[in-house]
Amino acid sequence: MSFRILENDPHSLARRGELTTAHGTVQTPVFMPVGTQATVKAMMPRDLEDMGAEIILGNTYHLNLRPGMEIMEGAGGLHRFMNWERAVLTDSGGYQVFSLSKLRKLHPDGVEFQSHIDGTRLFLGPMEAMAIQRTLGSDIAMVFDECTPYPATHEEAEESLRLTQRWAAMCREQPRAPGQLVFGIVQGGVFEDLRREAVLATAALDFDGVAIGGVSVGEPEEEMLEVIDWCAPVLPPAKPHYLMGVGTPRQLVAGVARGIDMFDCVLPTRLGRNGSAYTATGTIPIKAGRFKNDFSPIDDTCSCYACRHFTRAYIRHLLNTNEMLGSMLMTTHNLHFYLDLMRQVRSHIEEGTFQTFHDCFMTLYPPAGSVS
Repeated sequence: MSFRILENDPHSLARRGELTTAHGTVQTPVFMPVGTQATVKAMMPRDLEDMGAEIILGNTYHLNLRPGMEIMEGAGGLHRFMNWERAVLTDSGGYQVFSLSKLRKLHPDGVEFQSHIDGTRLFLGPMEAMAIQRTLGSDIAMVFDECTPYPATHEEAEESLRLTQRWAAMCREQPRAPGQLVFGIVQGGVFEDLRREAVLATAALDFDGVAIGGVSVGEPEEEMLEVIDWCAPVLPPAKPHYLMGVGTPRQLVAGVARGIDMFDCVLPTRLGRNGSAYTATGTIPIKAGRFKNDFSPIDDTCSCYACRHFTRAYIRHLLNTNEMLGSMLMTTHNLHFYLDLMRQVRSHIEEGTFQTFHDCFMTLYPPAGSVS
């Protein structure tokens, strides 16, 4: 692996870098569209490439259930299966330990799940998660962890952290696919002592990158940013820093200022399918009645395919008649907005103007939950 810091912002922890993977170089800070089931919902791979996506996500738990590793082996790995020639990061299934808590039982060496599809029982632990990711052939594999829920007591968060640390050490010893990178994950809930301990312990295992997990799981935005502030000063500076499952445009810019290099989130695709469009001053509910006769683009400052060719009125019509094209155009716009935001961030770090951009963006862009 090669991770190079090309520029450091003099007024914050923001940095401009390049992460070289087996399937190409990724410019950081970067937003990674989520492709849980070997596809980014409502998007063609060609269109993702055209808008500049250099890396996307897949999910170990879900891909192991469907299509299964026998089919994945026959296809020659995830890249060939989905015809994606650029980089892929795979989540280990640790988030499902949190999100499917009613369907699983924790054990010292892993998790026994009851399939959310048909009730079939399966076991997923560090060895299993790394073996699946080896078969998938992802460029970046994540260690298997327990995503600590919120709220949790200090005792519960510490117990969860110990399990994650045990599993991380086990993951560290597993074989990898050729050229595959492995990132460690920092847990610890909303407790400063546990988070700082977790960063140092994860760094000591010398993974290729360090991720902050267990955020955006129900805690207020202020607490999430506080967790990043605790971790930021002790994150290994020569390694890429990944904030898992985050977030809104405002949270991405705030994360970059705290030294985060990589982000992923389902929000741009999920909100797009539900009719909300991102703009520089918040989200717009395109399905709303006030756009029925609005023949302007979603955002007249946007250069995405949807904004260049279609109107709010037309896209609203598609959404309200459940036409697939509505979801496709909205998702195209939202992902373009996120990817373009990261391009702007990288440019401002290079030019030494990131702090001004940050302050202006945080003033214009409303906190989570606001709708234009």
